[in-house]
Amino acid sequence: MTTTITLILGLLVATVVFASLATRLRIPYAILLVFGGALLGFIPGLPRVEMNPDIVLFLFLPPLVYASAWQTSWRSFRANLRPILLLAIGLVLVTTVVVAGTAHLLLGLPWPVAFVLGAVLATTDTVAANSIAKRMKLPQRIVAIVEGESLINDATGLVVYTFAVAAAVTGAFQATTAGWQFIFVSVGGLAIGLLIGWPIAWLHRHLEDAPIEITMTLLTPFAAYLLAELAQVSGVLATLAAGLYLSRQSSRFFSPSTRLAAYAVWDVLVFVLNGLLFLLLGLQLRQILTITAGHSLATLAGEALLVSLAVIIIRVVWVFVATYFPRWLAPRLRVRDPYPDWRNVTIVSWTGMRGGVSLAAALALPLVIASGQPFPQRDHLIALAFGVILVTLVGQGLSLIPLIAWISPKTDDEEERERQRVRLTAAQAALKRLQELAEQGKVPQEMLNNLHIHYQEQIRHANEHLDGTSPEHTETMAARQQLRRELIEAERTAVIGLRDRGQIDDETLHEIERELDLEEQRIREAAL
Repeated sequence: MTTTITLILGLLVATVVFASLATRLRIPYAILLVFGGALLGFIPGLPRVEMNPDIVLFLFLPPLVYASAWQTSWRSFRANLRPILLLAIGLVLVTTVVVAGTAHLLLGLPWPVAFVLGAVLATTDTVAANSIAKRMKLPQRIVAIVEGESLINDATGLVVYTFAVAAAVTGAFQATTAGWQFIFVSVGGLAIGLLIGWPIAWLHRHLEDAPIEITMTLLTPFAAYLLAELAQVSGVLATLAAGLYLSRQSSRFFSPSTRLAAYAVWDVLVFVLNGLLFLLLGLQLRQILTITAGHSLATLAGEALLVSLAVIIIRVVWVFVATYFPRWLAPRLRVRDPYPDWRNVTIVSWTGMRGGVSLAAALALPLVIASGQPFPQRDHLIALAFGVILVTLVGQGLSLIPLIAWISPKTDDEEERERQRVRLTAAQAALKRLQELAEQGKVPQEMLNNLHIHYQEQIRHANEHLDGTSPEHTETMAARQQLRRELIEAERTAVIGLRDRGQIDDETLHEIERELDLEEQRIREAAL
């Protein structure tokens, strides 16, 4: 027990160290964690850490899917549903077929085994891509499509994987039956997610205790996933549906303090889970090398490179064809949604990295088939999957940032304009209410004047941006924000000095710190 606890703490420390180093090097931390895990795996005397696929699929997948769903804009998701489904369903199915054909024709794998490999590698891992997209301030539509794809394609891929493994184990496959089962598990998963979400939303509305409510948010994805798996439908889609529904309702049942605390808790949880997942991924390298008996490393590397090229090329081709061909074919679609800039399409086509879910699926392959014989070429499939993960995660992940800088994808100001329209509407509503209170004699004149100036300034800023912000105004805003941050830091230093001299207690300090922190965070978000 002590050894296990020590190992877990050691992995957490390694996660923090490698992630901090990745931040300094300005590369996605997922890549450095994989490298770091691979290096740690060869340290003499280090306990062997095996990646249990059941733990990965149950412990990691539900909360990560739930967190992504919670942060997804339903409006953006719905507006981009067509390209998201083309990637998350169409591309998953096409990738399965293309990888299977490559593995059968070029590597000589039997068709059932080749289709299993295709299903294992059909889903993308977009943790690194999402972090890069947000850090590089890519257009909102690119971020929405990449995030939406990552939400759904895990569910699609795992369903296809189940069918492929079942066909390899039993030696039988019926396309019609599989199609109906696919619809059943998908619709059933979505229904169970909504079934879970409604009573949980009702409970949140009748609770006013932040620790209890946050604990409920931690348990919800596992409840949705488990109930769906018991009903033999998609646990990932159930978690997705619950997350989208509760995120949509959260503005009505969370208090401001609970919402701030919940986001803080989930930020930490997602970082820890992602960090551990990629670190464990790297630690598998030593184990992978021990199961390659009968295959030289050079041969495996060449085969993994061939499959990786198939995975990368089919995504690039599919993204461009699925983007431009329907618009060329349907004028109405072209009018409603014009041709996107080729640079934006290129970025989406290059975000097809594979990750932990693919390796977990490979490790979860059964040991024997229905006849009692060993699952054909199981170790070979695991090694190939790991090789493709390394090629796509490291190769595409490291090249994505310079690619974005090189092609300079076309951006638009619509997201910021929408944000300013919201601020304008909110400020106008506040002024209207302020005037009503003033007419009722409930607001002192001095306070009325100060608040009136504050909201008029917000309205002026919003209108200037919507009318076309000048460079001079942008520089003035940046200077004002920097000045305000410096003043807040001066306030913080003064309050800390009072505590250090014993003139106030720590509780008072923490209350004032929270107010200053929230104000500084608001300024930082306004600057984005």
